Amino acid sequence: MNRTQWLDDLQKNISDLIARSPAADIERNVRSLVSQTFAKLDLVTRDEFEIQADLLTRTRARADALEAQLRALEARLDALDKPGAAQTQAERPGL
Repeated sequence: MNRTQWLDDLQKNISDLIARSPAADIERNVRSLVSQTFAKLDLVTRDEFEIQADLLTRTRARADALEAQLRALEARLDALDKPGAAQTQAERPGL
């Protein structure tokens, strides 16, 4: 039994007990209080969290790829700038 199911079962059992007692008003008040408290906490849903986690994973992968590309370009530039390079600055295409 996972944690969510256990909490759901607990809530159901408490609700059943309260429904059979004069404490039904207390239950409504507690539910309202808990709902208001959660609303103030600015929580996100599991779906929203998973979407953001996936977006972060893809963004990190893209940043890593760009970093590797930058290192490769810097290495090429360093190789061209070393003394004894075959081409001079003016002979390099595209510069």
